[in-house]
Amino acid sequence: MSLPRIDTAVTYPDGDLTSTGVVVHLEPLPDGRTAVLLDRTAFHPVDPVWPDQPADAGELVAGDRTYPVVDAVVGATDGSVLHVGDAPVRTGTEGWAFVVCHLVDDATGLAEGTPVAVRVDAARRQALSAGHTACHLASLALNDALSGLWSKEVAEDGRGNPNFDQLAITSSRILEGGTVDEYRIGKSLRKKGFAAADLASRLDEVTARASDLLAGWVTSGGAVSIVRDASGLGDRRRWRAELPEGPVEIPCGGTHLHALDELARVTVRLELEEGDGALTLTMHTAAERV
Repeated sequence: MSLPRIDTAVTYPDGDLTSTGVVVHLEPLPDGRTAVLLDRTAFHPVDPVWPDQPADAGELVAGDRTYPVVDAVVGATDGSVLHVGDAPVRTGTEGWAFVVCHLVDDATGLAEGTPVAVRVDAARRQALSAGHTACHLASLALNDALSGLWSKEVAEDGRGNPNFDQLAITSSRILEGGTVDEYRIGKSLRKKGFAAADLASRLDEVTARASDLLAGWVTSGGAVSIVRDASGLGDRRRWRAELPEGPVEIPCGGTHLHALDELARVTVRLELEEGDGALTLTMHTAAERV
């Protein structure tokens, strides 16, 4: 079977839960499953390079047959081989095609050219979207709350604060209705001017400041959208939120709510631990929907 030469057109950045497409490739996998590639899909896959948001749940429908999607991952091909979930390059690398691999247990009845409808589980998508929107809001609030602990100029976020989130994050896990983000505060961050020694005594103050900001942003009810250069999976996308002090953008490949008024409340809890010569700051964010 021929391998796709262009990126999968993705509609989930617009919030779509359904789509129609055509099978462009079927890839048998060693574990017996099959990766189904469509020319167009609303299904959000997990990106192994930065697997913060899990894949959507849902199904493919072709004729009178339904194919439950057991997982969905980003695939990449240079035209000679398809890498399913283990691409040797980052998503968006020039010269590669990036595709959504819908994994199914049984692809009997599917072939190249088969029309397929995509149906995404709405409840899971909404819960993950709320968690991801809250994650970005919390990162901006944390950057603001920690701004007084910097003594040197470093990269800034979209609101003009030192971008602690970008500089220190080691992992992020988007949950249904929340997120867990871990930050490493070691020698390199201290050399950049972050007063790590003062963080423990000011943790309550930082939490309170972040919480106040989040409360105000949620109350504002501003619009949320994904700004993108094109429709391909490998094309750059940015999360944009209309905050009271102005719009802000963050690079993002996930799914989100359409407005902050879809949230009733966003709260954060900070934990600080020491080990291996560095501090680990963990931020637990919870998002309650209206």
